[in-house]
Amino acid sequence: MHTPGTLITSRPLDEYCGLFGLTRAALVALPGPVLDCPGGAAGLTAEARELGVTVIATDPAYAAPLPELTALARAGRDSMAARLATAPDRHLPSTHLRPERYLRSWDRARRLFAADSVARPERYVAAALPRLPFADGSFALTLSAYLLFAYPELFPPEQQLAGLLELVRVTAPDGEVRVHPLHDGAARPCPHLSRLRFALGERRVASEITRFARPGDGRTRRVLVLRRVGR
Repeated sequence: MHTPGTLITSRPLDEYCGLFGLTRAALVALPGPVLDCPGGAAGLTAEARELGVTVIATDPAYAAPLPELTALARAGRDSMAARLATAPDRHLPSTHLRPERYLRSWDRARRLFAADSVARPERYVAAALPRLPFADGSFALTLSAYLLFAYPELFPPEQQLAGLLELVRVTAPDGEVRVHPLHDGAARPCPHLSRLRFALGERRVASEITRFARPGDGRTRRVLVLRRVGR
């Protein structure tokens, strides 16, 4: 079921691309499916399908009945609206995107999710880190937004490490894991990220922090990229 204290968000595909430095063309070119963990009530799975890209979303909240889940997603939308009212520069993906338009994109993504999860329930798997019900190397790309570092009170360092290793396990040897953000809800950077990266390296997982300009305003976004090291 839903983890108390976490938001169920409804981000659309284009916001995912902005968060992780992706393009639609890059998604189409992938040699295999994508994992979205946690998927929340995002539109990614439904929108990617229109491009011919298979996305599997996983989230413990998928164990809840759809009306309960969509209610949680609407509450997440209301929480984001309140945050935009007090700190729009922190939360908007671009200074040129109005808050009302941004929130409408969440509303549309939530509707797409609701319809798609009914039509294709096999694409929405109820599961939680650090244990996912997928075989080793199942995905060409794994995306994880606003979870392991966003909620340090729920994921202490040992749980963060276990979660990252599980994301790597289910990703193909020639694929990669992308994690964002690397700070908590108060924008405080993870203080032990270097130690986590060292521990990953000891387990033959290469890590790097990719920096790229945020669309629209040029501010820097940081994404943790993980890849297996050949044995």
